Amino acid sequence: MPALWMNLEAAAASAEMQEGTVWTLEASRDLNANLVRFGAGRGVEEHVNDEVDVLFMGVSGSGFVKSDGEEHPLIAGKLIFVPKGAQRSTQSTSEDFAYLTVHVRRGPLRVSRTT
Repeated sequence: MPALWMNLEAAAASAEMQEGTVWTLEASRDLNANLVRFGAGRGVEEHVNDEVDVLFMGVSGSGFVKSDGEEHPLIAGKLIFVPKGAQRSTQSTSEDFAYLTVHVRRGPLRVSRTT
């Protein structure tokens, strides 16, 4: 299988009217990667992920990842690791907040937005 090249910034910018998962890596049976995008004040509600460790990589805009009650700012080029079992959420503080999540593949992603 050939390598995959992806311009995440361009993908996030072209999805400006969409929220939630806007791109998913489908070329791997081992890794799950998702480009997620939200407008200001929206994100993923608090939940516990008992299945996998997750890396969050900022792509555009600004927001934060909350893990076990502690807020971590996330902007383009910054990385946050959240271990499985942590209570977590995300929230955008700009209109163009996009981030990539990467983890070991599991079942389908269940991302919904908050109001």
